[in-house]
Amino acid sequence: MATARASVQGHSAQRSLRTPIGVLRVTANDHGVTKIDRIAAKGISVVRASSQRGSSSQRRTSAADRHAERAVRELREYFAGRRTKFTVPVYLNGTPFQQRAWSVMRKIPHGRTISYAQQAAAIRAPRAMRAVGSANGANPVPIIVPCHRVVASNGCLGGYALGLAMKRWLLAHESRA
Repeated sequence: MATARASVQGHSAQRSLRTPIGVLRVTANDHGVTKIDRIAAKGISVVRASSQRGSSSQRRTSAADRHAERAVRELREYFAGRRTKFTVPVYLNGTPFQQRAWSVMRKIPHGRTISYAQQAAAIRAPRAMRAVGSANGANPVPIIVPCHRVVASNGCLGGYALGLAMKRWLLAHESRA
């Protein structure tokens, strides 16, 4: 189901993988994963990562390559129901407020949710629920930094940058584990 494609540019690397929620693209630099986004499957060639390893240009891998490969491996395990916590390094570029909001999300256990109000309280900004929602929407590394685990206080899903159908799927997937 999940396969990867290498595309290295300087000190960044990209891999794509097929998942039950579509094709995801992972981007990493030498410090960690910098972005995960969903891409249209049309026009993309997704091949096994192992077929890329034999070429001379891939023999010496950079830290960015290693982070991207590790993220793909961990995402495969997550979608297969064999991983509940991500350990791949992430490199998140954001404001200090966004950094605090994203840090709280990384601590939400698999299969659990918190509210935007709880997240705001955790960063000592109890009235900043909308700002927390905006920070979550700007999260460049969804799934690994689990913004899908933050819901409205009344139990409604709230928003999700990759779409509510995807948020529903991710929450249902985690509740089965």
